[in-house]
Amino acid sequence: MTKTTAPYGTWISPVTTKLMTEGAIGLSVLTMDRDNLYWLESRPSEAGRTALCKRSAGGTIGDVTPMPISVGSRVHEYGGGAYAVADGIIVFSERKDGSVFVIDKSAEPRSFETPEGCRYADFEFDFPRRRVLAIREDHRDRPPTDPKAAIVALSLDGEAEKILVEGPDFLSSPRLSPDGQRLAWIAWNHPDMPWDASELFLADVSADGSIGRSENLTGPIRQSIVQPRWSDDGVLHFSSDRTGWWNLYALRSGAIEPVAPVEAEIGGPHWVFGQRSYSFLPDGRIVAMVSHNGIRTAAIIDKGEIQPLDIGQVHEAPLALGEGLAYIATPRTQSPFVAVLPSLMGVPPIIIRSGAPAVLPEGSISIGEPIDFPTRGTIGHAFWYPPKNEVFEAPAGTLPPLVVLSHGGPTSMTTNGFSLAIQWWTTRGFGVVDVNYGGSTGFGRPYREALNGTWGIVDVEDCAAAAKTLADRGLVDRDRIVIRGGSAGGFTTLAALTSTNVFKAGASLYGVADLKLLASDTHKFESRYLDGLIGPLPQADALYVERSPIHHIDRLTCPLIFFQGLDDKTVPPNQAETMVEAIAARGLPVAYYAFEGEGHGFRQAATLRRVLDLELGFYGRVFGFTPPGLNEEVVIRNEIKKG
Repeated sequence: MTKTTAPYGTWISPVTTKLMTEGAIGLSVLTMDRDNLYWLESRPSEAGRTALCKRSAGGTIGDVTPMPISVGSRVHEYGGGAYAVADGIIVFSERKDGSVFVIDKSAEPRSFETPEGCRYADFEFDFPRRRVLAIREDHRDRPPTDPKAAIVALSLDGEAEKILVEGPDFLSSPRLSPDGQRLAWIAWNHPDMPWDASELFLADVSADGSIGRSENLTGPIRQSIVQPRWSDDGVLHFSSDRTGWWNLYALRSGAIEPVAPVEAEIGGPHWVFGQRSYSFLPDGRIVAMVSHNGIRTAAIIDKGEIQPLDIGQVHEAPLALGEGLAYIATPRTQSPFVAVLPSLMGVPPIIIRSGAPAVLPEGSISIGEPIDFPTRGTIGHAFWYPPKNEVFEAPAGTLPPLVVLSHGGPTSMTTNGFSLAIQWWTTRGFGVVDVNYGGSTGFGRPYREALNGTWGIVDVEDCAAAAKTLADRGLVDRDRIVIRGGSAGGFTTLAALTSTNVFKAGASLYGVADLKLLASDTHKFESRYLDGLIGPLPQADALYVERSPIHHIDRLTCPLIFFQGLDDKTVPPNQAETMVEAIAARGLPVAYYAFEGEGHGFRQAATLRRVLDLELGFYGRVFGFTPPGLNEEVVIRNEIKKG
């Protein structure tokens, strides 16, 4: 095929805004009840709502929750654990108002009688007592930074809810033993985040449902414990990073035993409820999601041995289904999909639901390759995506612009599963590097703790080092490097632009500009997060000022674009607005777009389409090229000077 020669950034791409917002859906939280599969679909084309979907044993697929219901929770603001299903009964939280519904067999959804001002997540059925256990976050008559946490019981028969456990700042993962006689749960307290230190508790449950005296199983070692779960034979399992890696442990005869030690992660940071890094097979073996160097694959754990499964990368641990498995696949060359593997004997999986149509030919798919780079006297990690489009090539002797991605969290991680959001750039002629900077999970506790006290330094240095490494290798144009990120990644973006000269433009999506403002005006889950990332206030007051991009606009030398949700409770709009006005007052090019009805993370198709077009057009204006097919021209204050 003869290719068309065109400058990087101007290639025509099959990844359109329509595909990104109407043809693509998010897939998550796969659950099984008998032989029925359930999962969540986030749909930008339906005003960003999340639908609960079902595949029956007979193969029929349909929505369980009709419009306009959106399944979701806002406990800890980030939610998760928004539904549970067992024995044909479904319970779920409605994202918009926090109400809780139950669908009993084929009946219409009916709501629990829950107090206004309370949010619920992490549901667990207790059928012998006709109730559902849940984490409740009580906002009634309390400041936004201090709702009260409790484990409560919601009656399936309409009785008033009952508090079972309260006291710690945060509670999670109420899990009943198969015989219903013991309850395990996780707790942690300020100033710790759950990946810093959390505790595992176990208590007897009486016949009337009350909780007996609890036993703390944590021991003297400071550790992060996540995802308690009971095997079918009544053995409590959990994941702990006590060795520096989240690994599995089991409580047997009063002693905690390692299940399969490995220098990789089986577990992860408790950002949301309901995560699943392992599950049980009918024969007692364990199927796990093992994370190593940013790549998540599946494995079978049998008698302490870890045996990789040849099914590619996965979103979470697969579930047993008949003689095979069900899972959400996250391959490198196509959109995520819900898959059924009929058996473990090497047969191919059956795709039952795909996250997006297969619009990209193989010759236009950029595959993220792991790269290591020197930084801070150690080694950093990232995924490199070269520009790729089977129809276009760039003029000889030119190099592509580079988009540096700084992920959110910052205690999170990026993987190299296929992402239309990355292919959006690479098919247009941009290179992309997705950085797992120091502080990211998936590389062991010491790598994660590299960000303690150094947020705004280590992450910035690693993003800059990744970009410089690619430029030094002759893979990208060092004069056309941009950095973008959302939330904590937005902070890294702003910090990088006000402390280095590596980047020539940037995009902040609901990013943090003023750390003291964030510390004083955020939700409870993150209200002490900065104690570890920066330092406790007021002792570290000077550090907060020094690290805040808002105080260093005099160091900014390049154009910036901001995108902000007006309903954002995690990073309120005043963060972006204050910085935009200060930048404009200095006469620097800046663009700002705020969106009604959007919170921390954009959900609506109209918003997502505009952000895609505006950011692409912004970079075109900065670097002097005109991307084809834009639907809107970006408005920039203090217009960019040509030449």
